[in-house]
Parts: sequence; structure tokens; C-alpha cells
Amino acid sequence: MARNKDLASKLRRGKKLKESRTIPRWVILRTKGKVRESPYTRRGWRNTRLKKD
Repeated sequence: MARNKDLASKLRRGKKLKESRTIPRWVILRTKGKVRESPYTRRGWRNTRLKKD
């Protein structure tokens, strides 16, 4: 079933979930607006699939 995932898959998903978060407001203020978004792309769970799922 789809809900039964192996540990490696869970770790990959967790890493991508953390990367997908927005950056803190203080980063924008500290860089005077030069850095506005994360260097990683914002990911939706429906929009893009992970390479090895």
C-alpha cells in the first residue's frame, strides 16, 4: 500500500519537506531584500515528484 514507506523514502521526503519551507523574515531584512527565497525550489507534494520515490 502507498502508506507503507521504507525508511530511506521517508528520510528523502523529510529532507525535501524541510527544504521547501519559506526563509525566515530576518534573513530578508539582514540581506536588505536581496535574498527573498530559498535556494531550493518551493515544492508542492502534488506538483512535482521526487526522483526516487
